[in-house]
Amino acid sequence: MASARTLAGQKILIVEDDFFIADDFTAIFEGAGAVVVGPAATLAEAIALIDRTERLDGAVLDINLQGEMAYTLADALRGRGVPMVFATGYDRGAIPERYADVPLCEKPIDPRQVARAIFGSRA
Repeated sequence: MASARTLAGQKILIVEDDFFIADDFTAIFEGAGAVVVGPAATLAEAIALIDRTERLDGAVLDINLQGEMAYTLADALRGRGVPMVFATGYDRGAIPERYADVPLCEKPIDPRQVARAIFGSRA
């Protein structure tokens, strides 16, 4: 995992409806010095968070949030230039082609893998 210096102050949005996975992501990112925004368990919570958060440096998105697909959220983040990763049980074939450039980490996931997918060699 990245040192605290590499992710220090980076604001990471976590959108995950499984409490334990969201908690793992939060612990890993905060342990590396990042500031976690969320976690949000629903699409509405996530949209409210991005609406009131001026700066986001990355995002971890579960695609299916209690039956709602997170693609509108992905589009909003993309429009702001926020790098993201899909952390999901879906395989690449189930994700619309327009998201082919978004890194995919299939569940079960090592949160460190997610951090590397967002930040590359800094994580």
